[in-house]
Amino acid sequence: MNQLEQKLYEHIVFIYGEEQAGALTKRILEKLERFREQRPDLTASSPADRVGERDTILITYGDMVQADGQSPLHTLAEFLQEYLADVLSAVHILPFFPYSSDDGFSIIDYKKVNPDFGDWDDVEYLGQSFRLMFDAVVNHVSAHSDWFQGFLRDDPKYRDYFTVVEQGTDLSQVFRPRAQPVLTPFETAGGNKLVWTTFSSDQIDLNFSSPEVLIEVIDIMLSYAAHGAEFIRLDAVTFVWKEIGTTCANMPRTHRIVQLMRTVLDIAAPKVAVITETNVPHKDNIAYFGDGDNEAQMVYNFALPLLTLHAFQKEDVGILSAWAETLDLPSEQATFFNFLACHDGIGLMPVKDILSSDDLNEVVARTQSLGGNVSYKSNADGSQSPYELNINYLDALSDPEAFPQLVKHMDELNINYLDALSDPGNPESDVKLVAKRFLATQSIMLALRGVPGIYFHSLFGSRNWKEGVEQTGRNRTINREKLQLEQLERELADPDSLRHHVFYGFRNLLKERSTQPAFHPTGGQKILSVHPAVFVLLRTSPDECETILCLHNVTGHIQKLTIAPDGLPLPASGSMIDILSKQEFGVTDGQLPLTIQPYQVLWLKRDFLTFNVSR
Repeated sequence: MNQLEQKLYEHIVFIYGEEQAGALTKRILEKLERFREQRPDLTASSPADRVGERDTILITYGDMVQADGQSPLHTLAEFLQEYLADVLSAVHILPFFPYSSDDGFSIIDYKKVNPDFGDWDDVEYLGQSFRLMFDAVVNHVSAHSDWFQGFLRDDPKYRDYFTVVEQGTDLSQVFRPRAQPVLTPFETAGGNKLVWTTFSSDQIDLNFSSPEVLIEVIDIMLSYAAHGAEFIRLDAVTFVWKEIGTTCANMPRTHRIVQLMRTVLDIAAPKVAVITETNVPHKDNIAYFGDGDNEAQMVYNFALPLLTLHAFQKEDVGILSAWAETLDLPSEQATFFNFLACHDGIGLMPVKDILSSDDLNEVVARTQSLGGNVSYKSNADGSQSPYELNINYLDALSDPEAFPQLVKHMDELNINYLDALSDPGNPESDVKLVAKRFLATQSIMLALRGVPGIYFHSLFGSRNWKEGVEQTGRNRTINREKLQLEQLERELADPDSLRHHVFYGFRNLLKERSTQPAFHPTGGQKILSVHPAVFVLLRTSPDECETILCLHNVTGHIQKLTIAPDGLPLPASGSMIDILSKQEFGVTDGQLPLTIQPYQVLWLKRDFLTFNVSR
C-alpha cells in the first residue's frame, strides 16, 4: 500500500474494526481504481493553491431564477454569466436532485437531476463558466427513496441502511437540532419499527455503521466529482454516527468518516475539496479541520453571521474582534468558508459559548420585532430553546423601533416594504443608507481570511418573503423566494431600487477584492483594537509583500480615530489609498487621522507591513 491507501485502511480499522478492514479496504480501492481508469483527467495531484483571492462562491438554488420556456438551471447559468462572470469564480448549487421535502434536502435519488430544474447538461453548462460545489446530503435520505422503500419491504439489501431503535431506549442525551422526537414509527413488512430521523419524518438517517452505506456514499461522491464538482459540501455531517448514551454529535467516528471521505477523494480526484457544514459551537466546528491536512479543506465559519449582526445591532465590535483574533488556520491547505447568510437561518448554537444569554435573548426578541421567526430545538430535560433565527440578513439589520411604524404605514397605504423604503417620511426610507449598512456587514465577511460564500438573496438585495412562510408553514421559507428573471432584471436596472444599490455595490467590493493578493484565503490576518465602533483588520499576502488595512464602521454615526504606523521608513507626509473609493488619506508626521462616515468601509493600501494603532 502507498501512503494514501494505508491511511484509508487505518480509517476503516478505526470505524469498523480490524476484522472487516482488509476486505472493505480492498473493495474500496478496487472501486477507486476503476474510477481513475475511467476519469484519468481527475487524477492530477492536489493543487498547491486550491483557492485564491479571486475565489468567491455564490450559494443558490438551481431554480432561483426562472424564465418561461427555459430550464431554471440554464436560466441561472445565463444570468450569472451575464452579470457576474468577471467577479464570481464558483457556484454552490443547493441540492438539485429529485426530492420530497425541505426544498431539496430530502433527496429521492442522489444521481439524477430534478427534471423541474433541468438535466446534467445544464449543470455542466454552468460549470463551463464557474467552478461548482455540490451537496452531499448523506446524513439522511428521503422516505420516498428506493433505499427506504426497500427497507419498508424488508428487502435484505436495505435492512441495515437505517437505524432502528427499540421502544424505551434512553435517548435523552442525544443532541436535537429540532423540536420533534428523534424517532419516527414506520410500519414495515417486518413489523412496526422506530427509525432514527434527526430532522423530519421524511428525512431518514442513514446508518453508517453499515459498511454498505459507506460504499453507497463513496459512489455518490465519485459521481459528483465526475460531473464537475470541485467542492463537495458535507451537509449535516455532525450527525452521521450514532452511539446510544452519547449526544450522537461530533463523534470520533464522525470525524474519521470525514477523514475517510477526504482520503477517498485524495486518491481518486485530488482536485476536489471537502467542505463541512456543522452548525455547532465554534470550538466543535473548527475541529473539522482535523490537523489541517487530514480532514476538511474548508469549514463553514458558523459563528460569523451572528457575531457580525450583534456588532451592528450593539454598535460595538468588541466581541466580534476578540473572537476574530482566535481565527488561526491549522495549515496552508485549510481555510474558512466565510458566510453571513444562506438558505437556512442564522444559527445560535455556534455562539452559545461566545455571547451571553442576555445577548442571545435580545437578538431573538429583535428578530421577532422585525418580522422574522425563531426555530427551536429540544433539550435533554424536555425543554425547548431557540436554535436559529429565520430572517433575511438585510432585514435583520433594520431598526426594530422603526419597523412597526413602517408596517403600519404599509398597511395604511397598501404598499410593500420595498416600496415603503422610498418614502422620505419613514425612518428606514433612505435606500442608499439601507444598502450601505448592509454592504458594510458583507465587507467584513469579504475582508476576513477565508473564501467568501454569498447567498443569492444577499447579493441581490432581497427582503423577508413572509408570503412564502404563510404558503408553506415553514420558517426557513422566509429566505428562499424564487425570482422571475424579467422582474429581477427590471429591478436591477432601476437606479432607485434597493436591488440596484446592493448588487452594484457588492459587485464593486468583489471586483476590487479579487485583484488584491492580500485577500488570499490563507494570507496573514491581524485584528486591531482601534475603536469600539470600527472593526479593523490587517490582511497580508502569503508572500508578505502586500498589505491592506480594512476598517468597517458598524454604526450610523461618524467615527474619528488615528492610526500610527510604527517602525517603518515613512515620509513626513504621504498617503494611503482606499481601493474602493480611490480616496486618498494623508499621513502627517507619521500619523494617519481618519474620519469614517456612517457604515463606511475603507480598504487602505500601502506597502506597510506593520501597524501600531492608538485611540
